[in-house]
Amino acid sequence: MKYINEALSSQLITPELAFNAISAALIAASEQAQLFPVVIAEGHSENSIFSLKSANTAQLVGWKTGSYWPANTAKNIPCHASTIFLLDPATGHLDAVIEGSTVNAYRTAAADAVAVSQLAREDARCLTILGTGHQAFYECIAVCLVRDIHTVLVVGRNDDKAQALVNKLADAGIHAQVKAAEQACRAADIIITATTASEPLFSADWVKAGTHISAMGADSKGKQELPTALFDHADLFCDFTSQSVVIGEYQHIHKNTQADKLTMMGEVLSGRAQGRKNRTDITIFDSSGIAVQDLFIGQYLLEAAIGAGHSIKC
Repeated sequence: MKYINEALSSQLITPELAFNAISAALIAASEQAQLFPVVIAEGHSENSIFSLKSANTAQLVGWKTGSYWPANTAKNIPCHASTIFLLDPATGHLDAVIEGSTVNAYRTAAADAVAVSQLAREDARCLTILGTGHQAFYECIAVCLVRDIHTVLVVGRNDDKAQALVNKLADAGIHAQVKAAEQACRAADIIITATTASEPLFSADWVKAGTHISAMGADSKGKQELPTALFDHADLFCDFTSQSVVIGEYQHIHKNTQADKLTMMGEVLSGRAQGRKNRTDITIFDSSGIAVQDLFIGQYLLEAAIGAGHSIKC
């Protein structure tokens, strides 16, 4: 069996590796992958949850387990943890285990960057991020690699956390400032939501023509970040339709319009569907987080480890 621990996966992961792996995964998801219902469970500790997302493709079979233990904050250890399990597709035996908590942040942000690379205007310069948690920083870094962003506007409920994100982005060479939600959304060429919200974070009329929106937070029933009024006036994209309408942002879409309104991102990447059609379109990408992404990024990490000469057999 192959094994990559957290230290090695954190060393191997790069935005480029994540972008390439997630691009391939989204194409596979739109062509020949099978995804299975997401299992969401609770730990004994208060508000602790863990999930299991599983899938298969012609070459890859397995699942990712993710957990969120908020009490870890008091212990000065991360609240989030992720582990990828790959099976041998020929035998069903366990082939690889990859600890990937840091990898998961890159993986999620890469889905955003892939969508932005296809759907945002080429001249997008102002990025608004709603959310100041662990994931928000990675989202901004990933998007700034695919668009020439001049300014990041940070929107958060807690001013100290918002300023902390501004400072962290500044350390990475990205100019950012804290703004109120309405002002930030009205100025944005790209809007990213990366929260655990259960109601809309902004009003539809704050979004100008030509804006791209990536909704990254909804990954279970009841979560919501976007106003549904946007859906009737935007081109809608997602990672995987049947999951997006159950646990993603599009669980809130009118059921009569979902079938002909949603386009999977993999179809755009493979040239079977069109992304942005003109400068004035509003485009929305919903990232519900699919297991195929985890399988592909796990495989890419295995190949990177072997290529770098690391011993990963155990």
